[in-house]
Amino acid sequence: MQSNVTKTVPQTMATKSGPYRVMVVDDSAVIRGLIARWLEAEDAVTIVGTASNGAMALKSLKSQRPEIVVLDIEMPEMDGLTALPKIIEEIPGVQVIMASTLTKRNAEVSMKALARGAADYIPKPESSREVSASSKFRDELINKVKALGAAARRQSGGTPFAEAEKFSAQRKSVVAGRRKISDAPKLRSLATLNAKILAIGSSTGGPQALQTFLSDIKKPIKVPVVITQHMPPTFTTILAQHLTQSTKLPCKEAADGDVLEAGKVYIAPGDFHMRIISKDGHKVIKLDQDAPVNFCRPAVDPMFDSIVSCYGADVLGVILTGMGQDGMNGCHTVVKAGGAVLAQDEKSSVVWGMPGAVSEAGLCNELLPLDQIGKRVSSILIGGGK
Repeated sequence: MQSNVTKTVPQTMATKSGPYRVMVVDDSAVIRGLIARWLEAEDAVTIVGTASNGAMALKSLKSQRPEIVVLDIEMPEMDGLTALPKIIEEIPGVQVIMASTLTKRNAEVSMKALARGAADYIPKPESSREVSASSKFRDELINKVKALGAAARRQSGGTPFAEAEKFSAQRKSVVAGRRKISDAPKLRSLATLNAKILAIGSSTGGPQALQTFLSDIKKPIKVPVVITQHMPPTFTTILAQHLTQSTKLPCKEAADGDVLEAGKVYIAPGDFHMRIISKDGHKVIKLDQDAPVNFCRPAVDPMFDSIVSCYGADVLGVILTGMGQDGMNGCHTVVKAGGAVLAQDEKSSVVWGMPGAVSEAGLCNELLPLDQIGKRVSSILIGGGK
């Protein structure tokens, strides 16, 4: 089913340069049309086709060759979860963004989709009227399409679209300014680090990365672990359950007043910043709904800043795959206080936004592939980083 707003893009150049080729799959004609129009209005995007269910999408994949597919979960004939592996098999390297409303069932399905190869997810308002009125949903969708498109092009040796590179240039400008402001804090030797808490920030690609990373850490973990993953409500509850099952670690969605315990993993709940405070001789979780930071709530920066206030130099931070630069300022706080930071490398990241910002700012002690970070953290926690 071809969109009537499709731009003309030379097929020979489709996967190497030019606008990102996107297919929209949703059983609602209204939502399908809205999403297509929003994306088509961006110079960086061309809509190569739309479909009302997974079966129709599969029939046109070969001819339309999308680089990114926005895929609804609940559809007749063939739903999104069924279509997902078939789409990935048909077009290796395609980036699939799952779209679903914020129900517990859809959150569980979205987590399964991420485990089966989806690149990301986006929470969709529950009605067509809410979708059309939601600037947050529109902006998040556009940003994710551009970020995943640019990342996929780099991985395949292609050229990211010029407009999508503006964000990277702006980030480098901010980073350069931060270097001057911060006087380039000196990175401490990991051999001298006595970490008393492990703090992790992640976003796009984070659920999969967290599973790999936490599974690789030697148990038992002798410090508390706190995580801010950019996720909406309901999804963070399901994430905690999935990580408990897959990593064999006690993971929970954090609650206000939780006292941190060694070996336990606390995940910031969707729509709440998670901070750590000292209270009655304990380190305690404090949740709040202060204004978003870096357009995010929960955000990584407030968590890292608060941890330094409690733990000083005894902080080990990890920044995993994610879009944007949330966590960079927090890592600056950690490093300036004498703590240490590890970051995921570009090749193993779904999107090298957050770890890239930290790396470019000179704030990470080591830049590592995902399959090495857990083992490295274990050596630091056990032997002081030797």
